[in-house]
Amino acid sequence: MSYTPVAADVAKLRNQTGAGMMDCKKALVEAEGDFEKAVDILRKKGQKVAANRADRDSSEGAVIARVNEDNTLGVVISLNCETDFVAKNEAFIELAYELAEMAIFAATKEELLATDFHGMTVADKLIEQTGVIGEKIEIGAFERITGPFLGAYIHAGNKIAAITALSAKVDGADEAAKSVSMQAAAMNPIALDETKVSQETIDKELEIERHKLTEEGKPANIIDNILKGKMQRFYKDNTLVHQDFIKDSSMSVADYVKSVNGDLKVTGFIRVSL
Repeated sequence: MSYTPVAADVAKLRNQTGAGMMDCKKALVEAEGDFEKAVDILRKKGQKVAANRADRDSSEGAVIARVNEDNTLGVVISLNCETDFVAKNEAFIELAYELAEMAIFAATKEELLATDFHGMTVADKLIEQTGVIGEKIEIGAFERITGPFLGAYIHAGNKIAAITALSAKVDGADEAAKSVSMQAAAMNPIALDETKVSQETIDKELEIERHKLTEEGKPANIIDNILKGKMQRFYKDNTLVHQDFIKDSSMSVADYVKSVNGDLKVTGFIRVSL
């Protein structure tokens, strides 16, 4: 006599695994009503789907930023998938937020993947969800930052997120950190300030500008002076503290932070985008 699953068991299995109703029914029938065996069947299905989709491009997803309770440690992660349709799915976004909360307590992506997630590892949960959703699901970016005071910003649509570190916890620091994080998300600076720009980037920019000036016929004896001005403009456009503040272009980001508190400075930032 074949086993017929009851609605309550199907609902319970669906709630635990996130699998579709028909998949849950089939798993319970195959397991002859053994709930744990049915869970294993669905996990194995996820492993098979994951293996088949291992080489797929997972460039869509959700980027989430989270900061700990005392605003001294923050993480930005991306939960990646294959299509924008899945990236907008409510359950997928909820999973991304839950993983970001867990990521606060992990020093590396590998540590996060090994973390317990309701009786399985995060890595196994992602395999399970790959089977449930039918797309490659994986953690992409994992960025971590510490500082005296942090603030986060997630752009609408969950495609960009940033966290900014300030030099102290003072009145107004919460709003300032969020505003500067919004700046980082919107303007995509390459570094905090000129001292953090890589020498490779500087050399490349100098080479490009020197070539332009030579082609324009500028005398060799004044090119170096012109280049100094060009690089100052480059730093103003591309480093966070020197950029015009997006909420008030009459001041730089550094000046805005100083207006909140004379001793306040931006000490770092992280930014992730899809």
